[in-house]
Amino acid sequence: MAVNLHGRHLLSMRDLSGEEIQAILDQAAALKANRAKAQAAAPLAGKTLAMIFQKPSLRTRVSFETGMTRLGGHAIYLAPSDIKLGQRETTEDIALVLSRYADIIMARVFGHEIVVDLAKYATCPVINGLSDFEHPCQILADLLTIRERKGGLEGLSAAYIGDGNNVVHSLMYGAARVGMNMTVATPPGFEPQRKVLTESQDIACENGAQVLVVNDPLEAAREADVLYTDVWASMGQESEAEARRVKFQGFQINARLMSAARPDAIILHCLPAHYGEEIDYATARTPNSAIFDQAENRMHAQNGLMVLLAGAARAHKARPISKRRAVQPSPKRERGAPPSPKRKTGGVRKRSR
Repeated sequence: MAVNLHGRHLLSMRDLSGEEIQAILDQAAALKANRAKAQAAAPLAGKTLAMIFQKPSLRTRVSFETGMTRLGGHAIYLAPSDIKLGQRETTEDIALVLSRYADIIMARVFGHEIVVDLAKYATCPVINGLSDFEHPCQILADLLTIRERKGGLEGLSAAYIGDGNNVVHSLMYGAARVGMNMTVATPPGFEPQRKVLTESQDIACENGAQVLVVNDPLEAAREADVLYTDVWASMGQESEAEARRVKFQGFQINARLMSAARPDAIILHCLPAHYGEEIDYATARTPNSAIFDQAENRMHAQNGLMVLLAGAARAHKARPISKRRAVQPSPKRERGAPPSPKRKTGGVRKRSR
């Protein structure tokens, strides 16, 4: 059955099925592989993207704005002082007004309830460019990068090392949807939300995968195909940065952690990086690192998403890249084998002493 995302919102990776995620990645890969043809075809010609920013960003602004330009559309940057969400006028009124002008609204905000309200009242698609709960656009780029490097997603094992933040929430949902095993390692007290763990475990079980949370980074990294990290203190948590540096010691991707993963494991970081904290500089520059492929793929993944949300996929007949067989986990792996779909996977596991 053909996937139809025309007119849909994307607030959470939970909103997408595994088939819909793959369709977005297929469209992104086609646009990337045929960049000159895509630019000439201009599938988003005449379309306008309104970009609402409460938080500043390098990758989010440049990737969306450049992507719209390359696909023939136009993007409007709305700074925090331009709108003042919920202060100068209500979120409802902003959504209704922007829907009269723009074809898509993207919002990078603090509170997740803001993108929920925008979607409630907008009459055009709303994309969550980041909220304090999720970062779905980042995870679409991550999955595209993993698929490029590994040839597929199903059956792989990914390990996230660090804070149980918005990126982790989206990553857990996304991995579960595509049948990828996910282990999150955080210091005690910094685990992802229990609701996200429970929901992602249920989704993963349906797709023959597992999602776990542990407190030992080496346990998470063992035999992993993907090692992922993010800053220990996100934007808005600056006052906690020093205390977090103490609590997160040992939760760094480095040569020691890489030695526990598979030799060809790829390294991901959603950037910006604080070298010497969550990752060391040398590791970020090894051949295993896909960090800057990942950053580039923000644009390509979002382009694929916007083309599908705008209903412009048929207008752009770029040839998709050939599908490669997904990499399957090694039969020798002790931890990576997916559980039976009938069995619930475990919850938060504490480090054994």
